Amino acid sequence: MSRRLRLLPWLNAAGNKCYLVDDDGSGFVSRLADEMEEEQLKAGDEIVAHACELLSEPKVSVRELRFLVKCLCQALRDALRVAESRGRRLPARTDDEPQGRPGVGLKPGTGACQ
Repeated sequence: MSRRLRLLPWLNAAGNKCYLVDDDGSGFVSRLADEMEEEQLKAGDEIVAHACELLSEPKVSVRELRFLVKCLCQALRDALRVAESRGRRLPARTDDEPQGRPGVGLKPGTGACQ
């Protein structure tokens, strides 16, 4: 049985990525990481919704926009780390599987600020 490293959704005190020897999701740290990933993605959704509301306001200050961009950058970093971690845990694709990713992507008019 090959042991894989799981990228965790937090950084160490030095700002470096943290890894866990894969325990098939059954250990305490894996469950904690799963919960934190879900919270990070939920927070990202909320920040995007707030951004859409703020951008619809005609008089938004530069200070508000700078703070919004800072929050969006952090949410994007978190989401990319979650995607990297989850992508590493996907089973390897075999040659007989179709390429492409059916069902992936947004339909027009969804997921964007209106």
